Amino acid sequence: MNKKLAAALSGGAVLVLALSGCGGDDSNDKLDSWAKQVCDAVQPQAKKIESANAAIQKETSDNSTPEDVQKTDAQAFQDMSDAYKAIGTAVNKAGAPDVENGQKKQQDAVKELNSISASYASLKKQVDGLDTKDQGKFADGLKDIATELDKLSQSGNDALRNLEEGEVGQAMAQQSSCKAATASAGATQS
Repeated sequence: MNKKLAAALSGGAVLVLALSGCGGDDSNDKLDSWAKQVCDAVQPQAKKIESANAAIQKETSDNSTPEDVQKTDAQAFQDMSDAYKAIGTAVNKAGAPDVENGQKKQQDAVKELNSISASYASLKKQVDGLDTKDQGKFADGLKDIATELDKLSQSGNDALRNLEEGEVGQAMAQQSSCKAATASAGATQS
């Protein structure tokens, strides 16, 4: 019953990967400074998302009671909501990257991150509202949440991809904190 939920959740880590960029080494001090600020802020949040994913996966693989699953999932969704909100705040605080259309890219990414945060907060409310006394209803409720999660993990991380394409992605790829975030988020994709 929870396997689908766990599978859908692992997609959440993909969103963090969108913030981690790809190789390259053009030098732009302003952009490098921006990338360092964002990457340094993303790293602890990526770890938080990874831990939340791991908690749900563990709870899913054990034969846990509905109450335990509900408690773990609710906490994990809250953590994910907080993490995406913090990443949005960090991107907002860093300002626009020093690239063409930087301000639009930054604003779109912040809007998207805040939207993802709100979606996880909404999932937490749904989990909190599940009936743990009725195993059947609880399972159905989890299926609905898994469907929402699936949509969330598929949903537009276009603004994030757009933010980190080209020079921004290259600058982010050079930051050790972004490399660490990519490695840890990638490890959850098994």
